[in-house]
Amino acid sequence: MIRRIVVPLLFGLFGVSILVALGTWQMQRLAWKEETLAAIDARIGAAPVDLPAAPDSVADRFLPVMVSGTLLDEGLDVLVSRKDIGAGVRVISVLETDSGRRVLLDRGFLADASRGLPRETRKVEVTGNLLWPDEVDGFTPAPDAASGLWFARDLPAMAGALKTEPVLIIARSQSGDGIEPLPVDSSAIPNNHLNYAITWFSLAIVWAGMTVLLLWRMRR
Repeated sequence: MIRRIVVPLLFGLFGVSILVALGTWQMQRLAWKEETLAAIDARIGAAPVDLPAAPDSVADRFLPVMVSGTLLDEGLDVLVSRKDIGAGVRVISVLETDSGRRVLLDRGFLADASRGLPRETRKVEVTGNLLWPDEVDGFTPAPDAASGLWFARDLPAMAGALKTEPVLIIARSQSGDGIEPLPVDSSAIPNNHLNYAITWFSLAIVWAGMTVLLLWRMRR
């Protein structure tokens, strides 16, 4: 009888140990992700600095900057939707800095109904964060030439179309024209490791229960 239950018992213990190990690994990943998000939040909220001469997409990601210059009447709109508000656009404008550089400024959200309203050329001092969005894939439609509407923030393409540096500042401060800033934060970075851990530990409990049930039936 003992020899009959050895194989199921070993198989059950092996399965439980694997599932528990996977759950433990996800808990370790959770701790790492929380530390990473905390570091990102701290960087986002740090004191702003001058715009670097040659921003780096890795070293300067989320870097807080303060820039003064003139908002030109050159720009484009990127389709976006907000919960409880509906369709609208991200307004991307050309900012000519006081030193003569042309960079892109993501001014924030504008409801679709207000898209056709005129936007003033003005002097501004903007606080924001540098970002290199990764929003384009093989399913992203090309910009609509007729309406000037884009469907993702494709930084190289936007910079090429507007003849600016491939530098995008996400505004944290108001820039006028009724545009609501959509500042950078870490909420868009997925952190599902706790759910994964719960799933693995739950499967371990189920596996253990099935093993015990099988052994009980064999003994009977």
